[in-house]
Amino acid sequence: MRKQAILWGMILMSALIITSPVSAKKRPSLDKWKPDFDPKGAKYRCIVSNVSTPGLMGTLAGFEIRDEVWKRTNGQIYVDFKPYSMLGGEVEVLNMVQMGAVQGMGVSSVASTNLGPRFGIVNLPFLVNSFDKLEKFIGNEKLFSHFLNAMDHQGITGLDITGYGNYGWATTVPVRTIADAKKVKFRIAEAAVNQLSYRNWGFNPVSMPWPDVPVALKQGVITGLDHTPTVCNVTKKFEVANYFTQINYAQGLFIWIFNKAWLASLPRDLREAFVASVHDVCAESRKKSLAEENGNIEKAKAGGVAFYKLSDDEMALLRGQSQGTYDKYAPEINRLYPGDRYRPDNFFKEVQDFLK
Repeated sequence: MRKQAILWGMILMSALIITSPVSAKKRPSLDKWKPDFDPKGAKYRCIVSNVSTPGLMGTLAGFEIRDEVWKRTNGQIYVDFKPYSMLGGEVEVLNMVQMGAVQGMGVSSVASTNLGPRFGIVNLPFLVNSFDKLEKFIGNEKLFSHFLNAMDHQGITGLDITGYGNYGWATTVPVRTIADAKKVKFRIAEAAVNQLSYRNWGFNPVSMPWPDVPVALKQGVITGLDHTPTVCNVTKKFEVANYFTQINYAQGLFIWIFNKAWLASLPRDLREAFVASVHDVCAESRKKSLAEENGNIEKAKAGGVAFYKLSDDEMALLRGQSQGTYDKYAPEINRLYPGDRYRPDNFFKEVQDFLK
């Protein structure tokens, strides 16, 4: 009898596990983006992660990299791209890339600072804050190469950048002035640089995980959202937040990073083809992201979303109040490591002067 009770107990526990909400949660389907080739014959497999939806051009680049690498390496390298956080959260996957369990990821610029503080320069307010400035920065080989070397001491190589537009404020009430903004409960990312910027501006942000945003917005726990027009439109946040203030204080970016040892293990010709594929796909993706943002703004306007801008004087005030964020993070961004080939005295200042 005791053995039977134990057996039935085990069966019951198994049933509970199988039918639990976690295990029953349906994983996003990737059928729409299946390759038109059979990857089984590939000699090398490169698993690449991203937290977001391929509905964004900056994330779709992962599948475009897959196809371009396959073509240029004659089917010798298969990039197995996993969007939608299928492999876990960004900090978790960063550690997997460092260990080599996962070969690469399109990491958000905010999360990237966990292993590469220098990457944080693109998160600073009003610095690399437009499509034109981003391209100008990328076009400076000396500065951009130093930027991409941010995780070299962690065994990780940065190759290029894709994006998802300019950050601003999607709100449930009109925000035409700083005084209006001070009445809004803004959701911001769980990142220290964002929190400091909002405090320096005199606002009271709510740091919140992205999955919690839809319910919090509908229930009024937050009345504003710090994000880009593209993301707000694609993820249907404009259905609740019908106003958008175009602050354009930063660009939403994914940095495509790869395990350094894995890259080095590839034959030279395949490695060069892989790197060239990433560069070319990312360059085209950034062009598409600009068109994507413009298109999503027009769609949002057509759907009844009102767009605003602060006055020039108030924008100048926000820029001036951002100096405290610069002072806090410049030392981390300027830190040098043994593998750095370029060793500037003040990398932050060089980038700032170059982008003026």
